[in-house]
Amino acid sequence: MISKLDSVLMTQRKFIFNYKNVRWARGRHETYLCFVVKRRTGPDSLSFDFGHLRNRTGCHVELLFLRHLGALCPGLCGSSVDGARMCYSVTWFCSWSPCSKCAQQLAHFLSQTPNLRLRIFVSRLYFCDEEDSQEREGLRHLKRAGVQISVMTYKDYFYCWQTFVARRERRFKAWDGLQQNSVRLVRKLNRILQPCETEDLRDVFALLGL
Repeated sequence: MISKLDSVLMTQRKFIFNYKNVRWARGRHETYLCFVVKRRTGPDSLSFDFGHLRNRTGCHVELLFLRHLGALCPGLCGSSVDGARMCYSVTWFCSWSPCSKCAQQLAHFLSQTPNLRLRIFVSRLYFCDEEDSQEREGLRHLKRAGVQISVMTYKDYFYCWQTFVARRERRFKAWDGLQQNSVRLVRKLNRILQPCETEDLRDVFALLGL
């Protein structure tokens, strides 16, 4: 089963402008979020919804998505007939990584919904240049909450183009610098998340009594 929260696909120009992983992203003040929600409905059947959102005045797109969870994930907080909770897998493709406040609220929400698994792919990192930025800590907070965070690469842009864009049979064409900027951002994100991985190792060593 396939359905869309918003039946209108993104235009090619809008997708490229907002998701282009340029180093200096001037004029890109909106955040777009393309999503896929998967739910297993039986041993051999899987239902999923997909669509896209952008931030509204007074509400960042990550929190806007949570407002739609009731429609996208029925039974998320309740239980099915046999008493078991429905399990969902959600994937986001975001033009910007979450701000620190959204990261904290997402982490708190996920701590209340262990049957929801979230993976986030980002095109660009939001205010993560300073070593002690709150946004960096917000990403580490999400990782500690079990969120898989990755930088978008060519295959992710290709998937989004095929799934969320009114492409009119036009094939996705990589812009100049896509690969180089992805590599740079992957390295940057790895450095940001490194302290979190170090803490995980300390916890393991503590459990082992080392």
